[in-house]
Amino acid sequence: MFKDRNALDFIIAFSLIISIIVAGSIGYMLIEGYSLIDAIYMTVITVATVGFREVEELSTSGKIFTIFLIVISLGILTYSISIITSHIVEGRLRIFFRSNIKTRGIRKMKDHIIICGYGRNGKQTAHDLVHLQKTVVVVEKNHELILSQTKNNIMFIEGDATEDEILEKAGILQAGALISTLPVDADNLYVVLTARSLNPDIQIISRASHESSDKKLRTAGAQHVVLPEKVGGTFMASLVAKPDLAEFFHRLTIEGDEGVNLVEIVCSDLPSEFQNRTIHDMSVRRLTGANIVGFKTPDGSYIVNPPADTVMVRNGKLFLLGTPEQIRKVREILKPGRRD
Repeated sequence: MFKDRNALDFIIAFSLIISIIVAGSIGYMLIEGYSLIDAIYMTVITVATVGFREVEELSTSGKIFTIFLIVISLGILTYSISIITSHIVEGRLRIFFRSNIKTRGIRKMKDHIIICGYGRNGKQTAHDLVHLQKTVVVVEKNHELILSQTKNNIMFIEGDATEDEILEKAGILQAGALISTLPVDADNLYVVLTARSLNPDIQIISRASHESSDKKLRTAGAQHVVLPEKVGGTFMASLVAKPDLAEFFHRLTIEGDEGVNLVEIVCSDLPSEFQNRTIHDMSVRRLTGANIVGFKTPDGSYIVNPPADTVMVRNGKLFLLGTPEQIRKVREILKPGRRD
C-alpha cells in the first residue's frame, strides 16, 4: 500500500514492536520460568506501562530485566507508534487534501472532457485525448486503481459516476463532453441520464455492450453510441476483404503514422476574412501542402473530397490531412486577425 521509503519505515516500526514482545517473553520465561502466555502477558503490560500487577513476585534478576525492558521499550514503542500513526493519519489526510486541490482546480476548468470508467476502453480513450492535448478528468470508483496511476496529465475523481455529486465534482456543469465507458450498459444509461439532466448542452458519448442498448442510450441523451466489439469486428473483416485499404486507414490514427495526421477545423473558428469564402480562396494546398479531404455541412451531411467552390459557412467543418508541419502552417494562416 505504501511506497519505497515509507513502506520500509512502516515495516521496520512494526517489526520492532514484535521484536520487543518476543525478546521480553523469552526473558521472562528464562529468568522467572513463566509459561508462554504469562510471559507474553507480563511483557505486554510492562511495555505498555499500564501498571497492572505482576503475574508473580519478581526475583531480583527479574526486576533488573524489567527495568531494562521498560527503558528500551519506551523509545522503541514511541518511535514505532508515531511511524504507524503517521502512515494511517497522514496518508488519509494526503488523499483528502489532494482531492480538495483537484476539486478546486476542476472548478476553474472549461470545456474539458470527463471519462467515466478507467477500464481498457477508458484508459485508451484518455491516452488518445491527452495526445491531442485535451484536458481530461477521469471518474473511477476503484480506489486501488486510482492510487496506482502516475499520470500527472490526467486528473482523477474517486467515486460512482452515476451519482450527481461525483459528476459535479468532475465539473459536469462546465465540461465540453462526457464519455461513459463503464462495462455495464445499465450503468452507462444512468450516467447518460444524470449527465444530460445536469448539463443539457454537453456532448455525450457512451459505450454499449449490446446493440439493444443503442436506442435506449440515444433516447437518454447520448449523441453517439459505440459498440467496441462491433467496431473491432468490422475492422477485422476489412482486413480480410480490403487489407491494404484497411491498413491505410488504420495508420491514419490519432497518433498518426510517419507524421501524418487527420485533423478537423470548425469553420466558425476561422478568421473573419476566411468565413463565407471558398476552399479555393483559402489556398490551403498551395500555402501549406495539406489536403482538404472532407467537409461537413451545417445540416450534418458529409462531402468527401469537396470541390474548390465549397463555401466555408458557419457551423461547417473542414477535415485536413497532412504532416505535423503542414498542419502547423494551416493553423498559422488561419489564426484570427491574420493579414497577408
